[in-house]
Amino acid sequence: MRRLWALLLVAAVGCGAPPAPVAAKSGTGELRTDLDPLLTRFPALDGTTGARWMSGTRGRADVPGPSTYWIDAVVELPAARVEELVSAHSPTDEGRSPDVVDGMRDHLPAGPFLTGAALDAAFHRGSWSASAHLARGTGRLVLVATGG
Repeated sequence: MRRLWALLLVAAVGCGAPPAPVAAKSGTGELRTDLDPLLTRFPALDGTTGARWMSGTRGRADVPGPSTYWIDAVVELPAARVEELVSAHSPTDEGRSPDVVDGMRDHLPAGPFLTGAALDAAFHRGSWSASAHLARGTGRLVLVATGG
């Protein structure tokens, strides 16, 4: 009887539905440098002196419903603003590298990156959440954000 139950269990597990594909980022591929859309969504970027970023939607074309938007950005901050962020949010060198779209990879600073939950939370606003990666010693912050 035990063998029968084991066979039934294996059969039930083996017949499960295949995993759903991961919702991919899609966009126009346009590299943007305008600051207003970033500053409007993320007030914590106040003081930003420059940026390169891309955006688009995240999801699957075969699934109806509202879209989730994404922004991958590399922003340049003055030294004083970097000091404020580090002092207020105590990021640590966790070795977490930013996961950005291909078009942004050439613009990433080398790292290592200072990261942490408190630094991420500084960039959460409304329906937007973000993962923040401060490149040590460069004044550059990589922001990987999703929202709606």
